[in-house]
Amino acid sequence: MYGDFFGELGEFNWEEFDLNEIWNLRNLKLRGIKPIEPQQVSSFLLFRWRGSIYKLVWIDLVLFLLIYYSLNFIYRWLLDDHGKLLFAQVVKYCYDYGNLIPLSFVLGFYVSVVMARWWNQYTTIPFPDSLAVFVSATVHGQDERGRVMRRTIMRYVCLCVTMTFTMISPRVKKRFPTLEHFVEAGLLHQSELEVLTDLEKNFPIIQSSELRLPIVWGSSIVTRARKEGRIRDDFAVKTMIDELNKIRGQCGLLLGYDHISIPLVYTQVVTLAVYSYFLTNIMGHQWVEGGEYKFDLYFPVFTTLQFFFYVGWLKVAESLINPFGDDDDDFEVNWMVDRNLQVSYLIVDEMHHEHPELVKDQYWDEVFPQELPYTAASEAFRDTHPLPSTANIATRPQDQEFVGPSSLKIDDMQTFADGGPITFSAKSRNHSGARSRVGSQTSIGTSVPDSISRVGSVTNMLKRFFSREDSRTDPTKPDARTDSNELNNLIPGSESFGKGSVKRLTDQVIEEVDENNTITSQRSANESRPTVMNLFGPPSDPIDVPQPQSYHNPMPEVYEPYPRISTSAPESNPDNNPDGEDKVSIGNSDTEEEDDEFSRLKKKREEERLSRNSYNARI
Repeated sequence: MYGDFFGELGEFNWEEFDLNEIWNLRNLKLRGIKPIEPQQVSSFLLFRWRGSIYKLVWIDLVLFLLIYYSLNFIYRWLLDDHGKLLFAQVVKYCYDYGNLIPLSFVLGFYVSVVMARWWNQYTTIPFPDSLAVFVSATVHGQDERGRVMRRTIMRYVCLCVTMTFTMISPRVKKRFPTLEHFVEAGLLHQSELEVLTDLEKNFPIIQSSELRLPIVWGSSIVTRARKEGRIRDDFAVKTMIDELNKIRGQCGLLLGYDHISIPLVYTQVVTLAVYSYFLTNIMGHQWVEGGEYKFDLYFPVFTTLQFFFYVGWLKVAESLINPFGDDDDDFEVNWMVDRNLQVSYLIVDEMHHEHPELVKDQYWDEVFPQELPYTAASEAFRDTHPLPSTANIATRPQDQEFVGPSSLKIDDMQTFADGGPITFSAKSRNHSGARSRVGSQTSIGTSVPDSISRVGSVTNMLKRFFSREDSRTDPTKPDARTDSNELNNLIPGSESFGKGSVKRLTDQVIEEVDENNTITSQRSANESRPTVMNLFGPPSDPIDVPQPQSYHNPMPEVYEPYPRISTSAPESNPDNNPDGEDKVSIGNSDTEEEDDEFSRLKKKREEERLSRNSYNARI
C-alpha cells in the first residue's frame, strides 16, 4: 500500500522537513507529492529521522550490541570447559540480581518531573498579544505622537523578551551576541544603548536584562500618555501596568528555570541506574550451553528492545530538561522573536481603531441558528446533545408521591434539677398529609447512656416556654410556674441568684420586639437621619479652579471642581490648526503662571480648612 508513496518521497531531503510540514498536506502537494492519507501519517512518522528516537539512541545501541557480541565470541571460541562453566555461573548470577535495580520507578519518576518542568517552561514564555490589544484600545490618538507611543511601548516589551531569550537560549545568543546587534536589528536605539551601557558600567553585578529596564521605560510612557490625556481613565492605566508587570514576572521566571535546574545528584542517580542495569544485562542475558531458551543464539531480540525503550526514555528526558537548547525538539525561540514584533506592530498600528463594516448576520431574523450546517465529510459526525447520567432513570407512578416528613418530638422532661434522661416520641404522616399515631409515646431514655443528661440551654427553654399556650393563658398551673421558675433561674439578677430586682424574661423579649419595631418604623419613615456631613458644618462656596485655555465648558453654570484633562485624543483640526501640527507636548511653557495659580489655590484651601476647624471647635 505504501510502495508508490515511499518511492515518491525517496528523492527528498528529510532533514529539512519539519513535523508541521508533514501534517500540512498542502505543503506536500506544492512539492509535487501526492497528498498523504490520514491512515498513512502515523506509519510515515515511524520512519522519520530528525527528532526521532533512532537518532538519540543509535550510538548507545551499537555500543551495547558490540559489547554483547564480544562477550559471546569469547564464550564460544576462547574459553575452555572450565571457563565456560564459570562464565555460565556469572551469567546466572547477573540475571538473578540484575532485576533488583528499581529502574522503572526511578526512571519513570524522573521523566515525569522533567515533562512537567518542560511544559511549565513553555507556558511561562511571555507573549505580548494581550498587552498589544490593551495599548491599541486605550492609547488614543491618530497623530504621529500617539502612534510613536504605542509602537515604542510594544518595542520595549519585545526587546525585554528577546534579551531574556539571549540569556537562556544558545540559538538567540548566537543571533544577538551583543547589545549592538539589537541596534542593528531595530529593537534598540543608540541613545537607549548608551543608557544600558552606563547602567552595566555603574552596576556590574546587576545586568540590564535582569533589571528588565525596557519594561520600566514602557510603564513610564503609559503614565506620560495618561498625563497628556491620551488614556482617558486610570483603570486602563492600571490594566496596562499590570500586564507589563506580568510580562516582567514571566521573564524573571524563565531566568529562574535557567538558574535552578533539576538537582545534579538526581540526574546522576538515574543515569547510573540505567547504564548499570544494562551493563548487568549484557552479561546476564548471554546465551550459554544448557540454557533454558535457544532463541538468543544469534540475536538478543527482547534484550535489544528493552535497551531501546529504557535508554530512549532516558535520552528523551535529557533532551527535554533544557527546551531552549539546540536539540531538534526544542522551542523555536528565534521564530518567537520575529513573531512577537510583527504581531505587536500589527495590532497597535495597522489594526488600530479599525474594524470591518457593521452588518447584520444571516441569523438576524431568527435570533440564533438551530444548528450550523454540516458538510458531506462531516455528516457522519453529527451528534445529539449530551445527556446527564440520570436522564434514563425512571420511577414508578406509585413511587412518585410525596411522603409527609416525620417529626421527632422531645417529651416533657422532668424537673430541670433532676437531670433525668431524654425521652422522645416519634410521629409520622401518611400520603394525604393526615397525622397518624404510630404508637404511644415510647420512651427511649433507656437506650441513652446514664452519662448523657439534658442540658438546659436558653434556646430549649424558649422553645418550651412559647410552645405551651396553656401555660401562658393560665399561669396558675404548676407546669407554668415550673417553666417560669426554670427560665428565671437562667437570668442573672433574679431571685435564684440572690436578692435584688427580679428580671423577667418576658419583659426582655417584649423590650426587644419593641426595639425592632421602633427601628423598622424609623426606616420606613422618611426622616432625616444624622450623617457624617453634620459634623463639618455648612458646606463652603465653590472655588474657581485654574483651567487651561484649550478647555471649554459647554455649561458654565454647572460647577465642575475637577475639569477634564482632555475630552478625547488630540487630533489635528484643520480649523484650529491648519498646518496639521501636533501641538501636544510633555512640558508647559506657562510654568510660572501655573505655579502662582496653584499657590493661590492652596492658600485658599488652607484658609477654608482653618475656618472649618474653628467652626467645629465652637460647636
